[in-house]
Order: sequence, then C-alpha cells, then structure tokens
Amino acid sequence: MNYPAIKNQLDVLFSLQRKEIKLGLEHTHTLLDYLHNPEKDLKMIHIAGTNGKGSTAAFISSILIQKGYRVGVFTSPHLIKFNERIRVNSNSITDLEILEFLNANKSAIKKIQSTFFETTTAMALSHFQNKDVDFAVIETGLGGRLDATNVIKPLVSLITSISLDHMDLLGSTIEKIAYEKAGIIKKNTPLIIGPNKKSVVDVFKKIAKKKESKIIEIDRLDKVAVKESGTKFECYDHEFFIPLIGKHQAQNASLAIAAARYCDSNITKTIIKRGLSRVKWAGRLHCVSKGIFYDVAHNQAGLEYLFETIGKLFPDRNLQGLLCLKGGKDIKNIAKQLQNRFKKLFVSCDRNGYLMAASDLSKKLDALSVKNIRENSLRECIKKLRAAQKPQDIILIFGTHYIAEEVFEEFEIPFDSVNI
Repeated sequence: MNYPAIKNQLDVLFSLQRKEIKLGLEHTHTLLDYLHNPEKDLKMIHIAGTNGKGSTAAFISSILIQKGYRVGVFTSPHLIKFNERIRVNSNSITDLEILEFLNANKSAIKKIQSTFFETTTAMALSHFQNKDVDFAVIETGLGGRLDATNVIKPLVSLITSISLDHMDLLGSTIEKIAYEKAGIIKKNTPLIIGPNKKSVVDVFKKIAKKKESKIIEIDRLDKVAVKESGTKFECYDHEFFIPLIGKHQAQNASLAIAAARYCDSNITKTIIKRGLSRVKWAGRLHCVSKGIFYDVAHNQAGLEYLFETIGKLFPDRNLQGLLCLKGGKDIKNIAKQLQNRFKKLFVSCDRNGYLMAASDLSKKLDALSVKNIRENSLRECIKKLRAAQKPQDIILIFGTHYIAEEVFEEFEIPFDSVNI
C-alpha cells in the first residue's frame, strides 16, 4: 500500500472540514447523483439521537451478522483511524478502497464543494453498494433533519435518548433538539423510540402522525444488573447479556432488538443473545488498565449515565478524573455533573490542538466552582495519575473521542486489537 498516497488523500478529505458545520442536503444529493445513487440499492436502518447512536448501531449490526447477513455500518466520529467509520461485518474499509474512491471522484467533490461529512457519507453508501450488503446501519452525524445522512430512505428509523447538546446548532431547548432529530422520520416508515421526556415524545408523535408513520415505543427497562463484566437485563420476556456496561446500554440494546426483528421477523432469541453477547464498542467505560477506565461521554446526559454506572460499580472507591472537552460544549450543565464527584479532577487537551485548551477549560470550570488541576500534556497527566493510584482509587479518563489514540498508546493497547 502506498501510505504517502493515502495520507495525502486523507489530508485532503480532512481539509474539507470547515470551522462552521454546514447543515443541509443539497451537496449530498448532488454527489450521490454523480455516483448513480448507490443509496437506492440499499436496505437501511437510520439512527438519530443525542447519546447511544453508535452503541445501538453496533448491537443491530451484531444481531444481523449472527443471522447470516452482510451488514454495513456507518458511524462517527472515529476513535483511532478514519477507516473505522465505514465497516462491513466489522471489517473497516481499507486504505486502498478509500484511495480509489477519492481518486475516482476528486473532480466531482471539488466541483460540488462537498464537506468532509458529506463526502464521507457518499463514500460509505458507495462502499456498501460495492460490497453488496444485505443491510446498512446509518448513524446521523449531527441532528437529523439537515444531516447529510438524511438523504436515505430507510426500512426503519430509530431515535435514541434526547438531551441538551450542540445547542448552538440544534436549538436551546430539548424540544427544539427533538424536532431536529425527528427530521429523520420518513413517510410510512416505522420509528422506534425508547424512554424520553413526555415533551420529547410528543414532538416525535406529532411529526410521525404527519408522516403517517407508526411509532414503536420501547418501555424503560426495570430488571437490569450492572457488573464490571457487562450488563444483564430482561426484555421481551427473556434475559440478555451485553459486554457493555450500564443500564443505558441495556436500553440501547432493547431498541436494537426491535430494529433487528423488524428487519427479519424470523430472528430467534438465541441469535439475538449471541449477537448481543459478542458486541464490542470501544471507548464506553473501556477498562484500559486495572481500576482505570476511558469513556467518550461529553454532554450532561452522557455524564449522568456514566456517573450513575460508576457509582453502582464502585460505591466505596475514590474517583480520580481526567477531563478533556471539545469547544462549544454546554459547560454549565456539564459542571453540574462534575461537582463533588472527584477526589482530584485534572483537565488537559489533545496533542493535535483539536480540543479546548487546558487553560481555557480550567478557567471555565473554576468560574463554575469545579475544582481542577490543569495539566497541558495528556500523556504526562495519565502518568501522574497512574503513579499516584492507590488500591481504592478508580481513575476515569473521559470527555471526548479525540483522545482515544493517545490513551491507547499510553496503555500500550495495539490499535488493531481495539475492536470497534
């Protein structure tokens, strides 16, 4: 493989990322028209929501794969390599396949001026057509109504939990955000939803009624047992196990079961159990060393789920934290989740300068009465935490996808062993 060539092309692709996210469907439609509309050959499951989209996609994919189907999955962002975003039966798109797509379509991409995410969406749909997948599970990038993925016509749509995030783009209230997410609802296409605030569900029902789309509501799970090894839960009169940790992950799995059974009503409980038990989804309470966990939670609701789970698993342990955040987050509500949680909380940033500077994050938290210790080097901060770790300490590294590579490097976890 010509590694300089793929690096150069990926650099070009990443250069399409703009400081301001552009929402809208025109460029994606135009690029897909140029590609002869690969999306029209695909049976798709479309997922929107604030938290849990990637986990739900992983659950659906694993169940369908166990039934013998060839399944494409498009998720974002990636943890280690761009290739993770586009997978078929858990195999990431290769460097050569990326290179071939970008070389073959560079003139159209330039002429259309498609963004990074629009181009990546088109690449995924084209790849799934080329691989002749039976189903494609498509996760929205941001919102729903104006997200580049919303050009598709799925078999079924799912909306996971809704909470405050990306408020500058999606709206300042949970109902406005729900409206944007509900933009993925298509005419006469079933919508699967989980537990949400009544005002959020009302938004979904109003739009679904206009689109003449049936809503399948999944009840809140009551019987859930969370352990370090994973989560057991009762759903559809059966007990299931997932290797992901947390009640919220069990709820995501319940949506996935409904979606998989909609795609194939002959999927048995045995296949569902096997599919769920084999799921791997890195960066979600990911144990990187004894007593040390990494989690990508980066908004108020995600942190609430995270701390609830940590509290159940380790009720009498001291919590040490290392937080990194991307700019533009709802710091006030994030701070509410952080207060009085940690014996010590460090803040840092990534080596590429993509995240909020440690000094800025530290000042914002100081202003909100969240005690913290600034450390400019993430790797050095991890070293300090590990050196000072005592048997009663739990260390939590959290806040973003964009430090995954540094975290896995520091704990000497080979990238190819991180099954995304």
